Amino acid sequence: AQILSKGELQVSDKERHTQLEQMFRDIATIVADKCVNPETKRPYTVILIERAMKDIHYSVKPNKSTKQQALEVIRQLKETMQIERAHMRLRFILPVKEGKKLKERLKPLIKVIESEDFHEQLEIVCLIDPGCFREIDELIRSETKGKGTLEVLSLKDVEEGDEKLE
Repeated sequence: AQILSKGELQVSDKERHTQLEQMFRDIATIVADKCVNPETKRPYTVILIERAMKDIHYSVKPNKSTKQQALEVIRQLKETMQIERAHMRLRFILPVKEGKKLKERLKPLIKVIESEDFHEQLEIVCLIDPGCFREIDELIRSETKGKGTLEVLSLKDVEEGDEKLE
């Protein structure tokens, strides 16, 4: 009976180790996916993020989601390297009546307004921090009573023509 119980233990240790390694890689992948180097606006490779996570001795928490942990890792990496969440590019189309007033309320949530068009309605293309998306979405929905539209043009402002190479 003893051999069996000890054999069992080694397998589960190995399994747990493999599972944690997989989570570590998944977290690094999420971070690489959501972040850029703010100076170059280019994404980091997964390998570079894994190395940075090892440098800060990040240990995976098996009971927390990889997405939660990725946000934690981003916060920690900010202390040791140039890294920030990539911006989302959005377009909103707002009815003229609410448009002007709403724009003032949206301004603090917007990083960069790329273009603004004001004909029958107000159309704004802008970059935001992904953390502000829900708030912007709710503001537009409630203030325009569903008449305004919001579309996500791209998830991150990666420089054009910059393919990720591992």
